[in-house]
Amino acid sequence: MTVISALVLFWLIWFITLQCIIPIGLKTQGEAGETVEGTPSSAPVNPMIWRKAVQTTVVTVVIWGLTCAFILWSGLTVRDIDFFHRMSPPPATEPAK
Repeated sequence: MTVISALVLFWLIWFITLQCIIPIGLKTQGEAGETVEGTPSSAPVNPMIWRKAVQTTVVTVVIWGLTCAFILWSGLTVRDIDFFHRMSPPPATEPAK
């Protein structure tokens, strides 16, 4: 795995995790009974975006670390997930002398 692919993997996991963490503990203005004029009742009372970002980053580091460890130490390659055999065969290597 290259550095760029590791960073892309981290970003994807972070974004998906953020989507899962945002609704946890969310209290809407409609639930609180304090709707601010010009906002929908589904708007959050206190979005806590920095707290959610930190929680997301902590969870992501754990998931990303486990995923990278699996990819690096299991020998998993892109050829292992080529279910439709669309990739060309790997180049032949010479036997060790």
